[in-house]
Amino acid sequence: MVTRVRTLAGRIQLRALLVVIITLALTVPAQTGDRYITLASTTSTEQSGLFAHIIPRFREATGIDVRVVAVGTGQAFSIGRRGDADALLVHDPAGEEAFVADGYGSERRDVMYNYFIIVGPRTDPADIAGVENAVDAMSRIAGTRSAFASRGDDSGTHRAELRLWGLADIQPSGSWYRELGSGMGPTLNTAAGMDAYAVADRASWASFRNRQNLVLLFEGDDVLLNKYASVPVSPRRHPHVRHELALRWHRWLLSDQGQQAIAEFRVDGQAVFFPGAD
Repeated sequence: MVTRVRTLAGRIQLRALLVVIITLALTVPAQTGDRYITLASTTSTEQSGLFAHIIPRFREATGIDVRVVAVGTGQAFSIGRRGDADALLVHDPAGEEAFVADGYGSERRDVMYNYFIIVGPRTDPADIAGVENAVDAMSRIAGTRSAFASRGDDSGTHRAELRLWGLADIQPSGSWYRELGSGMGPTLNTAAGMDAYAVADRASWASFRNRQNLVLLFEGDDVLLNKYASVPVSPRRHPHVRHELALRWHRWLLSDQGQQAIAEFRVDGQAVFFPGAD
């Protein structure tokens, strides 16, 4: 009788132990998997390799993963407005400020910067290589009706291009102006294939391999400054977002550790993003 009781007690203990093991097996991965944020960001930051460089460092420091949705800046704003992302990393200051002012973002902080550039065929039919400023370059391209490939996708780069046309008092249209509705890489591919001019961000250009006759023709004007900002999505607008985790990412980007990670990123030995925490 005593032996049967001990055997029964042992089985109960074994079952209890198995329940604990199964429960841990089911819950621990789920809890670990929950420590991530969804980041809506630009194709330039993703395709340049920046995130592959900095996200592992953030993950090691915090245990939080970052899942990137790489789209144009305009699309990133739409994703954030729907509450389908926890944070944004984009490059359109006016759009970012409006996003926060409308209650969709909790704050906006500059994180890094580089410059836009104007690339085009080596023959430079619009002769923009020697002009003094970017507005003159755009005016010459339009004046000579030289082929121009526009992203046409409401990205930060596309918005910057439109600002340049506006400063030149030009509304581009006609067969010479191709609106593609595509990302930076495909736009540069098209420009290379048709010997066209294009506005690009420096990081995408540095990592672009299919240049053919395409070369960098104009750079250095202050109007081409390209700021990237971090914007956590507001939990007041979307209570379900992972705001606390997004703040950890936001603050890490602004920290010395995050800024150093950005500074150390290279494409073929060349720095393409520069720390710019305000």
